[in-house]
Amino acid sequence: MAKKKSKHEWRSNGLPATIMVGPVTLWMVLLVAIPLVYVAVMSFCSIDQYYNVTFHFTTENYVRLMNADYIKIYIQSLAIALLTTLVCVLVAYPFSWLIARTKSKKKKILYMLVIIPFWTNSLIRIYGWRTFLGTNGWLNMALQALHITNGPVEFLFKQGTTVLGMVYCLFPFMVLPLYTAIEKLDSSLLEASADLGARRVSTFLEVVLPLTSTGIFSGCIMVFIPCLGFFFVSDILGGGNADVIGNLIERQFQSGNNWPLGAALSIILILITLFLVKIYQKMGGDMESLGG
Repeated sequence: MAKKKSKHEWRSNGLPATIMVGPVTLWMVLLVAIPLVYVAVMSFCSIDQYYNVTFHFTTENYVRLMNADYIKIYIQSLAIALLTTLVCVLVAYPFSWLIARTKSKKKKILYMLVIIPFWTNSLIRIYGWRTFLGTNGWLNMALQALHITNGPVEFLFKQGTTVLGMVYCLFPFMVLPLYTAIEKLDSSLLEASADLGARRVSTFLEVVLPLTSTGIFSGCIMVFIPCLGFFFVSDILGGGNADVIGNLIERQFQSGNNWPLGAALSIILILITLFLVKIYQKMGGDMESLGG
């Protein structure tokens, strides 16, 4: 029979693990768990006549989420997020394929084109798009110089412009998981498919697409979820005409001064995120691929 470990052995084995895991655990508790609990508790609080938060617990905040105006924004948010995700998939897949299948030094250059935007604050880049698309921006100046238009065209403050901004911000989040999935694809499978007489379209639909589906779904989650909360994109490019759930949350904490209602909206957004991640896990995905 194996001898029981002594207290000294337990301490010698457990101490290094505690030293390594302890700070991370403390960090997660202080900066993740406690704030989440605080937001969850606040979502059941009330406000007085001076808009001060009072600990008079109620479910009224969640009932108010079913307001017709809010439901309209929910539907609009889903439409913008779905359209953004679809455009990102259609554009990012061939680009990711090109990066993964390039063997020369150009591969590093193409990969850096995806990474470089992360070096600049996304808010600054969105303001750049606003300047570019404005009535006095470069695009309108070029169109008028080429006599394509007789005057400035209003490109801003439309849902399509908001989708453009979302795609621009979130495109790298679609490319990275797709690139990882495509790079792992065994080239011999493509050769075997061609040897058996399959056309390129059939090979893509029956071999490539199923084998890279985890990368597609991972990228879709990484694009879809932030779309619901990127309020600054719709504020700057949409001008209030293409609000998402993030805009509702931001207004409740700022101009509306109704923190409990904003907290309730935040909890709903968190639940949507957890639901999508759970679906991803059920489909056989792992959490590492969500990190690219």
